[in-house]
Amino acid sequence: MRALVAMALFGAVALAACGDDDDSGGSGGRPQLVVSAASSLTEALEACSPRFEAADVKLSFAGSDELAAQIRQGVRPDVFAAASTTLPEELNAEGLLGKPREFVSNTLVVAVSKGAPIDSIEELADEGMKLAVGSEGTPIGDYTREVVGRLPADVARGLEANVRSEEPDVKGIVAKVAQGAADAGFVYASDVQAAAEELRAIPLPGELQPSVAYGAGVVDGASQPDLAARYVDGLVEGDCYEELQRAGFGPLK
Repeated sequence: MRALVAMALFGAVALAACGDDDDSGGSGGRPQLVVSAASSLTEALEACSPRFEAADVKLSFAGSDELAAQIRQGVRPDVFAAASTTLPEELNAEGLLGKPREFVSNTLVVAVSKGAPIDSIEELADEGMKLAVGSEGTPIGDYTREVVGRLPADVARGLEANVRSEEPDVKGIVAKVAQGAADAGFVYASDVQAAAEELRAIPLPGELQPSVAYGAGVVDGASQPDLAARYVDGLVEGDCYEELQRAGFGPLK
């Protein structure tokens, strides 16, 4: 019984973070649609979601792995949008998410401050360099480890020795670099575009670039499944898709 009460409290707290105290409806009598999305989608979804006329969209951003864990623990948003296809596929296999749909791609880059004298990934292995990366198990962290695994062994060892911060989501990496707490960090190209006043991107050679695709689906037990499906449609080919393209995301490869 205590476990059930604790679970209910956890779900209530998590969903409260998504919007108002009243989750049963939105302003003007419209229904409320709760969307849990990867933090790298923040700017694009904040721009397009107010134009979703069928419902008031309440957005909750965090690392994709954290949001997936919440769903596994009983939290029930209407839509889950992740910075990978693996997590949605796993939730689908567990009966917690409808069939996921891929909707955009992204590109991994090294983010540095605009004035930083860094021009290549090899320089990240230099002694004294301070790096921020994603934690293992997060999409950005796993993509980064994929890149490091393709580097020459001596460069990979030097780079790993220079990691000073492991962040739970990509926005944490961006913040560390923008604040000067890290000299560089592995992020998505769209994140550098969003922070263009402070950061610039160092492209990765093609042979190092991982395949980065985003997947979304309707959460099993969603309170607004039909509206959730319409929102996912918009990620794939509608208004939100167009906003994602403007934000620096790419088409599926």
